[in-house]
Amino acid sequence: MHRDLLQQAFAAMRHDLRKTILTMLGMAWGIATVVLLLAYGQGFGGAINNIFQSFGAKAVGIFPGRTTLEAGGNKAGVEIRFTKDDIELLQNVVPLVRHISRESDKQSTVVNGSRSFALPVTGVDPPAGAIWNLEMGEGRFLNDEDNLAHRRVVVLGYEAKTKLFSGMEAFGKDVRIDGVTSRVVGVVTARMQEGDSDINRQLYIPFSVMDALQDTRYLGGIWLDYEGLDHDKVTRTIRDSLALAHNFKSSDLRAVHVFDAQKQLAQFNIITMGLKVLLAFIGTITLGIGGIGLMNIMLVTVTQRTREIGVEKALGARKRDILFQFLAEAMVITAVGGLLGIVLSYLVSFSVGSLTLYSAMAQHAEAGDIRLVVAPKTLFIAVSILAVVGVISAMFPAMRAANLDPIEALRYE
Repeated sequence: MHRDLLQQAFAAMRHDLRKTILTMLGMAWGIATVVLLLAYGQGFGGAINNIFQSFGAKAVGIFPGRTTLEAGGNKAGVEIRFTKDDIELLQNVVPLVRHISRESDKQSTVVNGSRSFALPVTGVDPPAGAIWNLEMGEGRFLNDEDNLAHRRVVVLGYEAKTKLFSGMEAFGKDVRIDGVTSRVVGVVTARMQEGDSDINRQLYIPFSVMDALQDTRYLGGIWLDYEGLDHDKVTRTIRDSLALAHNFKSSDLRAVHVFDAQKQLAQFNIITMGLKVLLAFIGTITLGIGGIGLMNIMLVTVTQRTREIGVEKALGARKRDILFQFLAEAMVITAVGGLLGIVLSYLVSFSVGSLTLYSAMAQHAEAGDIRLVVAPKTLFIAVSILAVVGVISAMFPAMRAANLDPIEALRYE
């Protein structure tokens, strides 16, 4: 039965091959548009995730500020200062902390031979490498032994290495930081860098050695990351615990500044979701235009085959048989057009590769560009939209054919 319906469908399609091919091309263009628009939306979301991953997707930065509200008898305007006690506090109260690091920053004069540059130096604990997702191009990052033994070692940022050593080997060599000699134990790979950012000019030294450059009794900031996805609970616990320890109101946002990468990412994800919905809607409209073409050719086919339908009904064909016959014909056109469109979308995605996004405003940011990758999820959504459009477009002509009066159909010229 099903084989007979398919054979009739193919025979009918061959009868008016030109219109059939044009209709298939319309459906192919529509489904290719849907797939590529969905792939663009997926690629945009992937680019945003890559950008945040490059800096540490779950990094939380905590920086002291100055109170703006009275609390516990203290007037507004009190300066908040962090010490190592705050590190222990956060380790004990913040849920699922993975890594935590102190931070102290200083603009220093760094010298290698005749080369001398003013570069930012950051004293950190070894976990900072994992928090910031630093990738090493040479050597290693700081370790616990460096901190415990107060080793005067340094890890160079990509651009800092270029400035100080040009094309020469840096690993194992010595540099002088404000007159303090430190040995290079590693070089960080190039990181995404916007404008005049110092991120690739950074030098990293053990926090325990930073006191040779400046007073480290008070911390410049604290960085941590955590397990799980409840970033709101993490930041709320951080603010509440520090407010209690330093006697300020947790609602005083200027007393302590908390940078939450996950919060920023969540805001971008809302934009990404809106973009995906918009692109899916535009693609569906485009595919709907192809569906209108399918409906038109099926209506023409019903008109041309009116006497044939009358003969079939006179020979005992039921309404559902006629309905299935024309539905099968329309779905074959839809399926073949859809297959051609999917092949076309793969060809376009392979030929385009990636589309400029973050690399237009940042250096070393190719990972932040949009890649048109046709994922299985994208195909599933696109095929589902195609099936709905195909059925809706075919249903009206098929019902019209099924409801024809056999006597009037046989009289039709």
